[in-house]
Amino acid sequence: MADSARIYTLGAFILGIAVTAAYQTQHANTEAKLRQVQQSDQNRQQRKNRILRLSKGNDFEEVKHIIAELPNTIEADTSDIKEGIEGCIGDTPLIKIKSLSEATGCEILAKAEFLNGAGNSPKDRVALSIIETAEEQGLLVPHSGDTIYEGTVGSTGISLAAICRARGYKAHICMPDDMAIEKSDLLLKLGAEVERVRPAPIVDQNQFVNLARTRAAEHTADPEKPGRGLFADQFETEANWRAHFTGTGPEIFHQTGGRLDAFVSGAGTGGTISGVSMFLKQVLPKVRIVLADPPGSGLFNRVKYGVMFDPKEREGTRRRHQVDTIVEGIGINRVTRNFEVGRELIDDAIRVTDDQAQAMARWLVENDGIFVGSSSAVNCVAATKLAKQLGPGHRIVTLLCDSGARHLSKFWAQTDPIGGSEEDLSLEDILNADKKPTLGGRVLGSSPESTT
Repeated sequence: MADSARIYTLGAFILGIAVTAAYQTQHANTEAKLRQVQQSDQNRQQRKNRILRLSKGNDFEEVKHIIAELPNTIEADTSDIKEGIEGCIGDTPLIKIKSLSEATGCEILAKAEFLNGAGNSPKDRVALSIIETAEEQGLLVPHSGDTIYEGTVGSTGISLAAICRARGYKAHICMPDDMAIEKSDLLLKLGAEVERVRPAPIVDQNQFVNLARTRAAEHTADPEKPGRGLFADQFETEANWRAHFTGTGPEIFHQTGGRLDAFVSGAGTGGTISGVSMFLKQVLPKVRIVLADPPGSGLFNRVKYGVMFDPKEREGTRRRHQVDTIVEGIGINRVTRNFEVGRELIDDAIRVTDDQAQAMARWLVENDGIFVGSSSAVNCVAATKLAKQLGPGHRIVTLLCDSGARHLSKFWAQTDPIGGSEEDLSLEDILNADKKPTLGGRVLGSSPESTT
């Protein structure tokens, strides 16, 4: 292990002890509160039952009696008011994906990160962590003209734009021009300045991440511009993995009651899988951490074989950092600090094809009413494959990152229509979609207009 990785791991271990102790203390202090909440829930349910009877009542005297009882059963619940939009970040629900659980015999759970309240993705946690860290270091001053610059394929930029507005900053986002157009449209509606640039490898100074760094430096050096420019640097900043180490990981542990066999996640910057794995491995040493990786990404090989990429995928020889896939937000062909800090804790990697991801996205809508984007679909395919490998009776947690509404023009545009067709896919069809089976004359995942 490299010296820097040892330092990060040691620091994470110490921080893990502190976070775990804090959670244990919090748990002990909240047992009494939990009993109060349970009693309050019972009272609330009784009120609901009375109101339900009221809504269905046909006997006038009975209705009057129910109305007369209501004031005696109504009491003030404990106040639960969030402090601004930032207060709606974190503590997202952990939900059971019923169709996948029933099909595999495992309990497949998903953390609904699309319910984070600012930018509606796990990047809310990262964006808030970056901003709070910069504020603590005196690098950002609200309402001074300070501007945050970032290179992103969309989600981090959306989270930054929303939180910047809430805290008195401006946002300038650089992104590849082949991303789904609804992402840049949303950024503009949030008041961000958006630069869409041609896709390029990281060695190109006009690559979107490099350009954001340059724009931040230009802003700070320009005496005509108010405030300063801050490069968010999501791929390298410790504020990224720390947000998941202190937030997402402990939440998963708490929500599962410490009963967890595996955690599955894709990686873009690597902050999520590293931060979560560093926490979970401290408290659950036997938990399996599994990377879900799309086509063209080098992370699969990094985990499986210790090398970053095949020669044909070498950074600088391809047109962009993520290649040969319609999936957005995960997959990369370069080493990032956020991924490397937790890489040795990752036990395995599962490759997921575009066809599998698109078919899974459709499956989740048809069977569970869950409408998600491409990275979430990749996570669910990998979680299902892992469930098949482990066998029935295991509990697996993954992430639902963002809504499919951000992927309509690209990922969902090439996905089969939803409907109760006799030709609907089975789960086995989805898991074997990389073998290019056809459905009604079409390759799985292709649009109705495309044929082979």
